Amino acid sequence: MGLRELKKQQTRELLADTAMGLFAERGFEQVTVVEVARAAGVSPNTVFNYFPTKEDLFFDRQDEVAAHLAEVVRRRPAGSSAMDAVRADLLAGVADGEPTVGLNPEVSTFWRIIADSPALRARLLELGERAEAELAAVLAEESGADPEDPLPRVVAGAVAGAHRAVLAEIRRAMVAGEPAGAVRERVEAAVERAFGLLDSGLAGYPASHGGRSVIRRTGGLTHRQFLRA
Repeated sequence: MGLRELKKQQTRELLADTAMGLFAERGFEQVTVVEVARAAGVSPNTVFNYFPTKEDLFFDRQDEVAAHLAEVVRRRPAGSSAMDAVRADLLAGVADGEPTVGLNPEVSTFWRIIADSPALRARLLELGERAEAELAAVLAEESGADPEDPLPRVVAGAVAGAHRAVLAEIRRAMVAGEPAGAVRERVEAAVERAFGLLDSGLAGYPASHGGRSVIRRTGGLTHRQFLRA
C-alpha cells in the first residue's frame, strides 16, 4: 500500500471509528454527519467523499459482508457443497467470536444501535439481499444454469436465509443481555439441526470444483443434479 492509499485508509478508519463512538453514545438517529465531521476534525464534504450516506458510516464493512457468503462458496474445499461450506464457516465464526457474526458481548452495543434505528434495520435487510444475490450468482456460474433457471436463486435464498436467521437470533440474544456461552451452545445446536434439514436436499449442490452435472427432463422442465467430483 502506497503512502496515499495508507492515508486514505487511515482517514476512512478515523471517520468510521469517530462515528461509531457518537452512535454508541447518543444513538444513530440523533447524530448528524456534520457532528461526525466536527468530531473527526474534517469537513462534511470529506465525510461524504468516503461515505455517501450516514448508514455507510455505520456499516463501513458492508461490501465485505455482502460478498462473504459468495466468497465462502467460491473458495470451499474440493468435495464440499455450497451448504457444507456455509455451515462450516458459520460454526467457525460462532466458535471464534467473529465480529461480523456478533456472538461477543463487546458487539452488543453495535446490535443495540441497529435495533433502535429503523434506517439501520432497513440497511441490514438490504445487505442480506445483496449477499443472497451474490451467492446466487456464484451458484449459477458453477452449476452452468441457464439465466432463466430460478434454481440458483431459490437455493441461495434457502442457504442465505438460514444464515441470516442465525445471525438474527444471535443479535436478539446479545441485545437481551444473555450470556454468550449459553447463546453459543443454543445457536450451534440450531445450526446443526437447520442445516441438517437442508442437507437432505442440497448436499450435492452445486458440484464441487471440477464436478459434472447430470441433466434430466421431466414434463418439459430441466432438472440438474450436481454430483461431487
